Amino acid sequence: MTPRHRQSALIARYQIIPDPHERLAALTSRQSQLAPLPPEARTDALLVPGCVSRVWLAGSFENGKCHFQMHAESALVKGLAATLCELYDDATPEEILAVEPELFETLGIAAHLTPTRLNGLAHIRARIVAFARQHLT
Repeated sequence: MTPRHRQSALIARYQIIPDPHERLAALTSRQSQLAPLPPEARTDALLVPGCVSRVWLAGSFENGKCHFQMHAESALVKGLAATLCELYDDATPEEILAVEPELFETLGIAAHLTPTRLNGLAHIRARIVAFARQHLT
């Protein structure tokens, strides 16, 4: 499934929840389908700058596709960051660069996040984009 399709599926799944606060809670409380970033991999080199709580993001590139693992200290940030990682996991660099994450805006979640949280999400997205650009063919 491409990031565009994955994003559409996530929006459809969570739009049925009428309250944006409940959407945010449902989105962040679900378990990530990604493999967790092991504690020994949580190094300073993988820390994402500009996040309120510490977030580690690791990328790998196999068979033309990007894969991501992450960990965050805050449950809220972990849920949001995991959603971004899941959106772009198993995608080609070109697919990653072609799709902006619109689900937080579309679901009304962005309006309930502080500017510093939104800034942190932008930094996570920037790290994912930088990784994808490194692996363009």
